[in-house]
Amino acid sequence: MPEGPRYDDDFFAWTQHQAAVLRSLPVADNRFDRENVAEEIEALGRSERDTVRSQVRRILEHLLKLEHSPAQAPRFGWMGSIVDARAALLDRITESLRQDLREVLPRLCRSARRRAELSLKQAHEPEAASALPSDCPYTLDQILDDDWLPEKTEGAK
Repeated sequence: MPEGPRYDDDFFAWTQHQAAVLRSLPVADNRFDRENVAEEIEALGRSERDTVRSQVRRILEHLLKLEHSPAQAPRFGWMGSIVDARAALLDRITESLRQDLREVLPRLCRSARRRAELSLKQAHEPEAASALPSDCPYTLDQILDDDWLPEKTEGAK
């Protein structure tokens, strides 16, 4: 059995490990395009990582709007989007991707905040847009928890 992460356990970690192993093998046949094959394997892993990041960004945007918007009508749509994104993450999230999310969560939250701010301004809710926190108010566990949603803030009630 090969060393390193298993394909079925952590696809992202497997792709990165396999590309590194491929690059470390001696070149015995110049017909094999080792470097480009390794790059393609890494790219598959990065695509998976980027999909996970995108879903977390989507969850963050809608959590922020749920917490800060006084509007009633779009709330169920935002909740539905959160449910869909969490379901999409269920089959993709691995320990190495959780670690990646922990590292990039502040950046993802800033991006989600900008999207939420624009959306709230477009909905003529400038007070809600200006009340959005500058730092990420949610933990990764909250973001991924199927049963967790934030309480509305005082100004959003």
